[in-house]
Amino acid sequence: MPSTPILWSFRRCPYAMRARLAVKAAGLRVELREILLRDKPAAFLAASLSGTVPSLEADIAIDESRDIMIWALQQSDPQGWLDESDTAAELIDQCDGPFKSALDHTKYAVRFPDLDPEVECEKAAAILREWDARLAEHSYLAGPRFGLADAATLPFVRQFANIDRAWFDAQDWPHVVAWLDRFLASPAFAAIMHKYPPWQPGQDGVTFPDPAKGPAS
Repeated sequence: MPSTPILWSFRRCPYAMRARLAVKAAGLRVELREILLRDKPAAFLAASLSGTVPSLEADIAIDESRDIMIWALQQSDPQGWLDESDTAAELIDQCDGPFKSALDHTKYAVRFPDLDPEVECEKAAAILREWDARLAEHSYLAGPRFGLADAATLPFVRQFANIDRAWFDAQDWPHVVAWLDRFLASPAFAAIMHKYPPWQPGQDGVTFPDPAKGPAS
């Protein structure tokens, strides 16, 4: 295994986004290797059990984004993200299960001709209304601070909102809209969305988070 952990990533993948958020929150440094999903390098396919991003090469190999998040936070958790792990687990299960399914059925409706995209959109919307009620009580999903639940779910909320942002903003979930906007305007989001050239065989990846852009946490 490499002495510096290698994180295989694709910038716009929401699963990879949340892995990068956790690595950043942990204050770790990894070698980030950005790939193109349409042209996956052989080294990535050899390292990844599933052939999907994100994939981590460290003292162990990890292919699931949630597991990468927990691994990073177990190394270091200066912001206390693991303190909310029980509540976060329930919310992430909701995100990765019914919300993600409804999101895909809405965003990629042409792939699911047997499903009604309006019905699927409403399934996702119902979950967002539940989350809006939580966010009416405190600024973030599991409490007053940005944490594990927010980092794991917001990349998918962003993806859903981007299907039709004007429609999304007009819905009766003002706390969800404000929560998403805070995330999109945050330094953490800016740091994880920096554009890097695709990794090439024989090259090192880039240091992530970029030390030139300030502290890791």
